[in-house]
Amino acid sequence: MTFQEYKLLTQQAVALIEGESDLIANLANLSALLNMNLDNINWVGFYLLKDNQLVLGPFQGLPACIRIPLDRGVCGKAFSSNTIQRVADVHQFAGHIACDANSQSEIVLPVSIQGTPALVLDIDSPITNRFTQEDQDGLAYLVEKIQQHL
Repeated sequence: MTFQEYKLLTQQAVALIEGESDLIANLANLSALLNMNLDNINWVGFYLLKDNQLVLGPFQGLPACIRIPLDRGVCGKAFSSNTIQRVADVHQFAGHIACDANSQSEIVLPVSIQGTPALVLDIDSPITNRFTQEDQDGLAYLVEKIQQHL
């Protein structure tokens, strides 16, 4: 996707959740929207911070790991460092947690609610090098806008 396409997707995402206060309902719709619009992905969803660990939230894809320690995997690193993690080949990532053996690349973006880190957006792909800098920039833009409504 181009950045312009991500901007349009972001407008759709904000329209879906604007005015709705239920976090789980919003995350469910967002994961469905992303699943519909992103090519070459096999999992998209959210992990929420609960009791000092990340716990599976709404998603689209095969069943997933339920709990992720904050010091493990791509999701844990993204959350604990509060930085986007874009991994071209998950098998080269130290501490990668293989929830789906078909996943080859991954991008994880931390999401804040009212300025406090609260969850991550996790997207997996069955091909290596799936996520580009343009994807990272577009998804970061989307997260920036949606977190204002969560």
